[in-house]
Order: sequence, then C-alpha cells, then structure tokens
Amino acid sequence: MKKLILIGRVAAGKTTLRQALMGEQIHYYKTQYVQYGDVIIDTPGEYTELRCLSGPLALYAYEADVVGLVLSADEPYSIFNPNISCIVNKEVIGLITGIDKPRANVERVRRWLKLAGCRRVFAISAYTGEGIDELLDYLADDNDKKDGRKTDVKD
Repeated sequence: MKKLILIGRVAAGKTTLRQALMGEQIHYYKTQYVQYGDVIIDTPGEYTELRCLSGPLALYAYEADVVGLVLSADEPYSIFNPNISCIVNKEVIGLITGIDKPRANVERVRRWLKLAGCRRVFAISAYTGEGIDELLDYLADDNDKKDGRKTDVKD
C-alpha cells in the first residue's frame, strides 16, 4: 500500500480517518506527536497551523508516497493556500472528512481542495464508512492489486 501522510488543522478528522482506514474502533484522542505508522503518518494539527512547525511537516511529507490534505466538511474556511500542493514533489490528494455532519458543505470544501492543487478529492465519513473503500482502492499499490488483496490495512 502507498504510504499516506495526513495533514490538516486541529480537529479536521485526521486521527479518526486513520482509525477508520486501519479498521480500528473509532475513539477521540488528541494527537500530540507525529505518529509514524507502516502505511499512515498522522500529524498533529499544530504542525499545519503554526508556521514554526511547517519545516518538520515538510520533512515527514517526503517519507510518504501520497500527501493527504484533510479538511472537515463543515469548515468555515480553508487553512490551505491556493496551489500549496506544489511545495512537495509528491502526489497530493484532498480528503473531506465528516461528510455526515449536519452542517457539511462538501462541494465548497471540494472547491477549496481543488484550488489548493489536489487532483483527486475523496469525500469520507469514518463513522458510516462512506468513501473509505474508494480511498483504500486508490492507495493500493500494484502488488496489492495483483495478489487480489484490497490492501494491507483494513483486512
């Protein structure tokens, strides 16, 4: 499976998404440090929000195959600048979390992620499972597809 780094502000749904992708029971906790897993790198939101921490975030991005910019479907604004995806020489995708929230505006967030430079955008609910399989299929590498396995993650 391609290694994915999750980047987004505090409470964007990065850790919940990681738990859903890994097939774990979903429970909230605050990510305090970079959690470097075999296939997912989960980053604290402060790394995205505070300029002084953006350097380490960029270094971790180079350890991944795919950079996932995460925005919640009910965000009032985008934390990502237009064309920010060009700062990494990696595949950059958009991940809209919380599409099941009452005030979700998926299309607005999709436009923000496209403006940031994401070529593909996935709309996901970690709680209902909507969009999880589509993202897992996208992250599956050629070996996973040849072996007939969906992924190494959620088995």
